Amino acid sequence: MKNKLLKKRYDKTLSFLNRNIEQGSKILDLGTENPFSLIMKEDGHDVENTKGEDLDTDYAKYAKVDVNCITAFEIFEHMFAPFNILNEIESGKLVASVPLKLWFASAYWNEADDWDKHYHEFEIKQFDLLLKKTGWIVKDSEVWTCGDWKKIGIRPILRHFTPRYYIVYCEK
Repeated sequence: MKNKLLKKRYDKTLSFLNRNIEQGSKILDLGTENPFSLIMKEDGHDVENTKGEDLDTDYAKYAKVDVNCITAFEIFEHMFAPFNILNEIESGKLVASVPLKLWFASAYWNEADDWDKHYHEFEIKQFDLLLKKTGWIVKDSEVWTCGDWKKIGIRPILRHFTPRYYIVYCEK
C-alpha cells in the first residue's frame, strides 16, 4: 500500500479486530465495500457490507441480521443520528472506530459532496456515553495518532502526539 498513514490505520484496525473477534467470523460492515472490508475478507473474515443506504433512516433491515459482529469504521461521524442504529442493532458484538475531535483543527467538511462531511468528531467520553446509552458495554479500546513527518507546521507536529482515532470492542 502506497499511503503509509492509511496502512498504519488499517494495520492497527485489523490487529484490534483480530484481538477481539474470532478468525472467520461473519461480519456486517456498516458502509459500502471499501479497501478495509476487502482487507478483512483477505484476512479470512466473512464480510458483507451495507449497500449505500442512508443509515440515519434506512437501518431497520440491518438491526436484526444474523452475524457474529457488526463493524463500523469511521462511519458514525458521517451520520446525523448514530444513536438510532446503535440502539437497534441486536448483534451481540460491535467493533467501531471514530476520528477524535482535535482541539487544533476544525471538523472535516467537504463542500463539494453532501456525504463527505463529519457531523460529529467525538471526544472519547462522548462516544463512550453514546455507546452506553444505546446498551453497549465497552470491553476493549485503543487510541492512536496519525502524523505525517513530511508535512511542516504546528498542526502536523501536534498530530504526532495527539490521538486521532478511537476504536472500541463492545458487547450488548
